Amino acid sequence: MNAIEMKHVTKSYPEFTLKDISLSLPSGCILGLVGENGAGKSTTIRLLLNGISRDSGEITILGRDNRSREFVQTKEEIGIVLDEAYYPEVLSAGTVSKMMQHTYKSWQQDTFMKYLERFSISDKKQFKEYSRGMKMKFAIAVALSHRPRLLILDEATSGLDPIVRDEILEIFNEFTRQEDHSVLISSHITSDLEKISDYIAFLHQGRLLFCEEKDRLMEEYGIVHVTSKNLSDVPPDAIVARREGKYATELLVKRALLLESIEVEKAGIEDIMLFLAKKGDVH
Repeated sequence: MNAIEMKHVTKSYPEFTLKDISLSLPSGCILGLVGENGAGKSTTIRLLLNGISRDSGEITILGRDNRSREFVQTKEEIGIVLDEAYYPEVLSAGTVSKMMQHTYKSWQQDTFMKYLERFSISDKKQFKEYSRGMKMKFAIAVALSHRPRLLILDEATSGLDPIVRDEILEIFNEFTRQEDHSVLISSHITSDLEKISDYIAFLHQGRLLFCEEKDRLMEEYGIVHVTSKNLSDVPPDAIVARREGKYATELLVKRALLLESIEVEKAGIEDIMLFLAKKGDVH
């Protein structure tokens, strides 16, 4: 079963349209959702959670339509972390835990306290005393402490230092070691997503340019540097997109269509995004 399925989902606003989005997240996997600011990442997440209504299409979360009555129960199994952790500033972790016992039927006090200990978060300090890193760790601890099967994270690692980000990414990896646990993580930090994602979905100006296995993307695409003299050595059907420089041209290419004699560099997720965003489509 897929943890998330979107089929031909469209949502229109006066100045922006998220158009015909189809993607899926298999159970036990991590899907990285990438795109520039305003591409539609947060809109996609709000649609998944039924925070806004879709104009057309189908959305299924953990096997249930997200507009069905049963989806209220399904939300118990979804851990959510947004780009800002929103808790009353005067509350301590201990007080928040008591509140969550009345919010989630499956709240696990012991699990929550273990995460606080792991993250070195005092259950006595007020929320306003936490650093940004501590606030995000706290929100993740809450999300992981009511037996979720799916984590949905919207820029949860933005603004954090590399050490804290690495610690949090390891938590997500641990979470998906159980085959029925899955993660959707929206982030503009592509290096983080390269570390942990099984799949990458790229939104650009409200369109989904691709949703592919990360390893397949890395194997399929490469970068070739050419001048006007040796451009003809590259088969035209291998060229996906190009970027003109003063002295040379960078080509995003499909490796399988190149001659072995052509030197190809690795293309990272960010490279692929930049080339395709400029081109606006995928071959």
